[in-house]
Amino acid sequence: MKRRIASWENGHGSPDDFYGPLLCEALQLTAAELGLSQLTRQDTQFLQAEYPVSPEAAMSTVGQLWQADLNGYEPLIQSEPSEPAWNEASLRWLVAPEPAPPGGHDGSGIRVGLADVAAIKSTSEMFAQLDDRFGGDHARHAVIQYLSRDVAPLLGGRYKESVGQALFSTVAEATLLAGWMSYDACHHGLAQRYFLQALRFAQDGKDRRLAGSILSAMSHQATFLGRYTPAATLARAARMGISGVATPTLMAQFHAMEARALARTGDRRGCERALSEATRALESRNHGDEPEWISYFDQAELAAEAAHCFRDVNSARQAVAHAENAMSGSHVRSDFFATMVLADAHLRAGEPEEACQVALEALDLGEQLKSGRCVSYLAEFRTHLAELGNMAAVRELNEQAAEHRLWIAAAPPSHRA
Repeated sequence: MKRRIASWENGHGSPDDFYGPLLCEALQLTAAELGLSQLTRQDTQFLQAEYPVSPEAAMSTVGQLWQADLNGYEPLIQSEPSEPAWNEASLRWLVAPEPAPPGGHDGSGIRVGLADVAAIKSTSEMFAQLDDRFGGDHARHAVIQYLSRDVAPLLGGRYKESVGQALFSTVAEATLLAGWMSYDACHHGLAQRYFLQALRFAQDGKDRRLAGSILSAMSHQATFLGRYTPAATLARAARMGISGVATPTLMAQFHAMEARALARTGDRRGCERALSEATRALESRNHGDEPEWISYFDQAELAAEAAHCFRDVNSARQAVAHAENAMSGSHVRSDFFATMVLADAHLRAGEPEEACQVALEALDLGEQLKSGRCVSYLAEFRTHLAELGNMAAVRELNEQAAEHRLWIAAAPPSHRA
């Protein structure tokens, strides 16, 4: 950024439509006062949490989001999610007409082939593995940099219809990953905006299965943020929107997301009904018919979702039973969450010694994770733990956990050094 400013000061070019508004805001001057004639207003349209009206709008918006994210633009990084945006996105996607074929662009853009699409997919898979193992805040900036530098030019390139469809679907998957990582880092407004762009890319890539999974991710985030009604609506929209092409695993995931939302509202009957549907669907799956990106959702993952549900409807013993079956051994962050739910369930079942022991196991498991959500789970557990007072098990846990990074991050403000 310093080199850019020095270049502008020396008369080499001028700030573009992204950097110009940022300079106006930082210097508290108008575009006219800075001599930026091309900027008649502070263009922050990309900050709006809206479902893009066209693939071109999605490409423009997501490109600006990537740049703003990389430059640490605080109004974006600290933005809050919009509840109307969730509702609008699910409705607009459900009723959207068949998209026009993504036939590429005229002009001088680079030629894009299926080898380029395969490269994006392989790179995204590598980043997804890092996300799973080390948390969303570990390589999040590297993902955004890759998307901004290497993927954005491909979106504006020249390609045949078949390549364009594959490109948009693959970019949707990569942008979904950026959304998940931002959500895991607790940049919730930013995550929602990535989810919205991903949904539009999936629509234009004619990948309804992936679009349904994106709505499911939005539902997951909405539940985490306490927006339970839109969370349930998003899960139902996902199920309805892909009913003609759904696979058993996808339907299981959508039912599980609905169950999570209903559990938080106290609707135990509705929650249990949704969990039963999820179990029935997962039992009927055929691995060969499932998209590769949903393969992680297995019996252990469903058990973890059920454990969350039964914990939230105050059925601690059932929560313990499901959480004990939720350890996959291959997904570090998911296993951390399941272990923390098990600890919390033991606590609610009146078993503080077991709760403290399990919490310590979770800390050991999650030592390498950089995840705001993990910190949030621990903070909630610490709040419940504090209600037990100064009993021996609590003192011992506090002593043994004192040097754990996540434990320190989850401490109440008054306990931090």
